[in-house]
Amino acid sequence: MSFRAVSTGKDVQRPDGMARGFRHIFGAGLVLAALLFTNQSVAASRWETLEAIHVVENPSNSSRPGRFGELGPYQFRASTWKMYTRRPFAEATDRRLSDDVAVQHYEWLKSALSRAGLEPSTYNIALAWNAGVNAVIGGRIPASSRDYAARVDNLATAMNSKSQVALK
Repeated sequence: MSFRAVSTGKDVQRPDGMARGFRHIFGAGLVLAALLFTNQSVAASRWETLEAIHVVENPSNSSRPGRFGELGPYQFRASTWKMYTRRPFAEATDRRLSDDVAVQHYEWLKSALSRAGLEPSTYNIALAWNAGVNAVIGGRIPASSRDYAARVDNLATAMNSKSQVALK
């Protein structure tokens, strides 16, 4: 089958289905390669992820306990706090101490997700922070935790974008 090329006005032979399919696959491959290699975004760092968790968990830096007794900038529960420190749970309101515990908890979640074969992305770490690592590994995640993780991921990405601009 032939058709008239608009640009030249000449009859052009249409390629057979196999050649046409190859062109589509090759073109799609080029588009994918362009997207992969020109993407300037970088995954959020640990600091950006933890700061985003802090903003979502306790944006006003309230020292009052949360609905389930959580305390501090990251709204730790007593059981999580005790996994990483012997200091009294009441000290979870101290930002410096909370930052230390948050870093340890972040690294523990990151390691647990990796061991389970899951990517330790900002989204997955936030999911595990909110729903628990076993819920994430088992795929039993409430919608509210998915919303929480999306908010953390969006904030961390925005913080990362700002830091990338500042570095240029």
